[in-house]
Amino acid sequence: MVKKILVSQPKPSSEKSPYYDIARKYDVEIVFRPFIKVEAVSAKEFRAQHINLQDFTAVVFNSRHAVDNFFLMAKEMRVNISEDMKYFCVTEQVALYIQKYVQYRKRKVFFGATGKMIDVLPAMVKHKMERFFVPMSDVHNNEIADMMDSKGLRHTEGVMYRTVSNDFEENEPFDYDLVIFFSPTGVHSLLKNFPDFKEKYSARTAIGTFGIQTAKTAKESGLEIALEAPTPQYPSITAALSDYVKHANEA
Repeated sequence: MVKKILVSQPKPSSEKSPYYDIARKYDVEIVFRPFIKVEAVSAKEFRAQHINLQDFTAVVFNSRHAVDNFFLMAKEMRVNISEDMKYFCVTEQVALYIQKYVQYRKRKVFFGATGKMIDVLPAMVKHKMERFFVPMSDVHNNEIADMMDSKGLRHTEGVMYRTVSNDFEENEPFDYDLVIFFSPTGVHSLLKNFPDFKEKYSARTAIGTFGIQTAKTAKESGLEIALEAPTPQYPSITAALSDYVKHANEA
């Protein structure tokens, strides 16, 4: 029986979220609590990377966290971002988010249609004379750098923020029937907060994962996965969750 679910993401901003539909349909409580949080690196740490933001004429954003930390670091370091700066974004949502900091000008903002950075690559190639800066998390792969290298683009990556564990308070209850993770870091955070999770909680708390790497990390950590997405049957985590709760509560 599933009555209380922990979704390790921020609470949805829209009341039309499928999570709320699931809560109403199956009479379950869904709690939104991220297991991880993003922290900016200090100006001192950034300077140690020997990067001068004024050297660049274009920025590549793969998330809103990247947008926030780029502009906040520029402000902290008192660097004026040129009005001629071009922005290449993974999605339209990220592109529109730039308006929080600068005036949105379509001729200077580019984004892909599918949410994959490779779809922005043709726009970058059209502006191959630019000097690109890519704000990154401390945990990242070389996908963007390799992609840009393949087209001979001039680029520099810089760590501007880090992902850290969002620890539980000492007396904060952990009474969930199901916990859903969206990143390997979230899984690591769980085991940091509850080193005895497998012995103390796994018998009553099922695990759900979204993403190949998240599932891989959970399995390597000795956790048994009850629901997983995306799969051909369940392209979204909410589809997998709805089906899981339906069958668990029918048993």
